[in-house]
Amino acid sequence: MLMTTNEPPRASDAMTGAEAAALYRLMTFLSPAFPVGAFSYSSGIEWAVEASDITDAASLRDWLSAMLVDGSGFCDAVFVAQAHRAMNLDDMAALRELAELAAAFVPSRERQLEATTQGKAFIEITRAAWNCNGLDDAVAQCDTLIYPIAVGLVSAAHGIPLASALHAFLHALVSNWISAGSRLIPLGQTDSQRVLAALEGVVAVTAARALDASLDDLGSATFRADLAGLQHETQYTRLFRS
Repeated sequence: MLMTTNEPPRASDAMTGAEAAALYRLMTFLSPAFPVGAFSYSSGIEWAVEASDITDAASLRDWLSAMLVDGSGFCDAVFVAQAHRAMNLDDMAALRELAELAAAFVPSRERQLEATTQGKAFIEITRAAWNCNGLDDAVAQCDTLIYPIAVGLVSAAHGIPLASALHAFLHALVSNWISAGSRLIPLGQTDSQRVLAALEGVVAVTAARALDASLDDLGSATFRADLAGLQHETQYTRLFRS
């Protein structure tokens, strides 16, 4: 039986104008519809499927869990957090050094292409449609802006809370990985959603770790995933650019 209530809405339930604007922009910036070309990249998953490291929903889930907890997912989230904080502190020197470090952290040529191309597209589209005070000056400080750095500084410039930005960034990242896996294995829509549901807790834990982490905590232990990114460069038949 459907239960209804006649209680009037409480004022505390409503968002402020600033909160609503921040949420709207966060959903826009990290939506699959935001045109950064993420669908073109698999982060090495294409080679992992060909090598039979990933064969079904369970092995895809395990691979992505490792990438989130011990690989590029965690490292990228740390870069998002550090860029967000540098932007909030108006520390352009720190932001410039952070952008250089993040670019150096990418382990292969194709992953470098993936990170820099998406970062450039993210910044260009944001400045064209969603520009705001301070964004142009921050971008001018950085020679190279890979995707997580771009997300961090844009989120801060638009007043998006760091914890929310981190969670949404990791959700978008793992959703794109699952999309690549679903086309390569292939998986149906239901199995793809099961993988996404199974990774909900992993995303939350990774976001929480990144929120508390420093640059000294950066590091990857997913050698097989890094190898997949390198091997993909010479893979004969390819659907993806990485």
